[in-house]
Amino acid sequence: MSASGAIGVPALLAVVSAGVAAALLWPGPGLLSLGPARAGFSGREPGGRRGVTTPLVVVTCGVLAAAVLPIQHVVLALIAAGAGWGGALLVRRRRAARAAEQTSVRLLEACEQLTGELVAGRPPSAALEHCAAEWDAIGPVAEAFRVGADVPDAWRQVAERPGAADLRVVAAAWQVSHRTGAGLASALEHVTVDLRAQRATRRVVAGELASARATARLIALLPVLALTFGAGTGGDPWGFLLSHPVGLGCLALGLAFALAGLAWIEALAREVDRR
Repeated sequence: MSASGAIGVPALLAVVSAGVAAALLWPGPGLLSLGPARAGFSGREPGGRRGVTTPLVVVTCGVLAAAVLPIQHVVLALIAAGAGWGGALLVRRRRAARAAEQTSVRLLEACEQLTGELVAGRPPSAALEHCAAEWDAIGPVAEAFRVGADVPDAWRQVAERPGAADLRVVAAAWQVSHRTGAGLASALEHVTVDLRAQRATRRVVAGELASARATARLIALLPVLALTFGAGTGGDPWGFLLSHPVGLGCLALGLAFALAGLAWIEALAREVDRR
């Protein structure tokens, strides 16, 4: 069977299945979302509803497809759905990492602004209000100071946001200053200097990891180029992969290895970022 004969109805079903898998994992509200997404959270809902719904939809699509299509086309559709699911998961995690990185940058800017205002002699209440107006994540801290609540605890709660873990150091500095009577501006100034140094180190590490990520993506695309060149020389590699049982097995294994390699590189990068 030629490539053109193998890419008809099954290709359409594969695209639909991949779209379903991507929609289930796509962050934010959408057609298949189970509730509003909240910034700074993993996207999992209480009780694991998303984790239960995802395999349920995939199994349902597989059963419906098996009822109307040959098994070969069903396998192709499932392979495409699995690849779409894995790709969507990688994209979602990468976007979450970028959002955390932006939060980290905004955190440093807020600390610099807060320190500058305290050094200039502004009271902590006014400094916090001004910083909260620039970055609404600090709003709970300003509110805690205004009502006389535990300000260090409010800092720690904000630090639970992805990328804002360094605010725990700010909370510690605030607590030490409050208990010992040490200058708050001086304590936060030292913290800001340390955060700025850590940020510079992270930029160097990110630059080093960028080449590894680019290499992994290039290696993942090399099989596609090889198949394209093979088709250009008169062969039919696409027809073999999409129609022959052995080809379908090779396609599934190849996609699985490619996604596993990309996931491994991202996992290594996240481990390095944590350190």
